[in-house]
Amino acid sequence: MLKILSERLVKCRKEAGLTQAQIAIYADITEKAYQNYEAMRREPKLEILIRVADTLGVSLDYLTGRTDKKKMDT
Repeated sequence: MLKILSERLVKCRKEAGLTQAQIAIYADITEKAYQNYEAMRREPKLEILIRVADTLGVSLDYLTGRTDKKKMDT
């Protein structure tokens, strides 16, 4: 899961035109913490992953590789 999460974090961040520092600010974490998630050195806690997903406008299922659809149907 970490490999997929890492790849999708990078992809979504770049598509959104955001820096690692911006994501960290929006998700209320340190930039170093976010860098660790993209580099597969750490796995984020659920509450942090939810904030990151909200910031990127994608679902948790997409970020973790459970689906290839970026947003869930509402």
